[in-house]
Amino acid sequence: MSNTVEFAKMNGLGNKILVVDMRGRTDRVAPQAAIALAADAATAFDQIMAIHDPRVDGTDAFIDILNCDGSKAQACGNGTRCVVQALAAETGRKAFTFQTVAGILNAVEHADGTISVDMGRPVFEWDRVPLAEEFHDTRRIELQIGPIDDPVLHSPSAMSMGNPHAVFWVDRDVMSYDLARFGPLLENHPIFPERANITLAQVTSRTAMTTRTWERGAGLTLACGSAACAAAVSGARTGRTGRKVDVHVASANPPGILTIEWRESDDHVVMTGPAEWEWSGMLDPATGAWQRDHEKPADGAAAL
Repeated sequence: MSNTVEFAKMNGLGNKILVVDMRGRTDRVAPQAAIALAADAATAFDQIMAIHDPRVDGTDAFIDILNCDGSKAQACGNGTRCVVQALAAETGRKAFTFQTVAGILNAVEHADGTISVDMGRPVFEWDRVPLAEEFHDTRRIELQIGPIDDPVLHSPSAMSMGNPHAVFWVDRDVMSYDLARFGPLLENHPIFPERANITLAQVTSRTAMTTRTWERGAGLTLACGSAACAAAVSGARTGRTGRKVDVHVASANPPGILTIEWRESDDHVVMTGPAEWEWSGMLDPATGAWQRDHEKPADGAAAL
């Protein structure tokens, strides 16, 4: 294969990630390549994390993020953990600073293999989420699915974690809702001019909740890191939880937990969780043509 680059098939709590090494190049992974890769069962993904040379002093890389429909994503916490694991295995380093279109992210790999990503400060102002109409208090906005007198879902919390989120609070098992049917309607609702990630959240204690997410541009996902952050922050904002929460990702495979802390000291949101390397290969960033190279090693981690 000519014009190829290295890539790794990885996941964060089942959130399917392709980490693509575009360092030393000026081109990008093309939307049509992303669509082709997503259509192949072997390389199907939720997000591509394309590692480019740094554009800003003091950063290690610029990360270009694509959804499986070829659209751009501003943030992907699970994908960022995958990038950290890949670069840590390659370099032996443990701490990294990345630039994304949503801003600067700092991340560190811990001795136990978990990875913490500083996702920055959440955004609550209606016009920066963004929403199509003004809401003085985005902890609860007027939006519902179902009969007006008995809605199935209603009154979500809205915010941005670099990408728009709506968190619907539910009282029963998040897997009992037909999110595959409601998700696309809500993602594309006119109230969200840039579409939105749609999350169902069931609070189980002051320090725990369970979530399930329909991801903007990706659909039903096994896990979504920025959505876990949005749910945790929204739980604290609405008085349902404290500022540190274990988010049980209901659809993760295997089931898993992301620990989210909304720090009081600087209002930054820090997400901690695992990443897993599956296999690697080479791909053409223009077309998506690919070939497999290495299989999963015994330690479950490998560099690009």
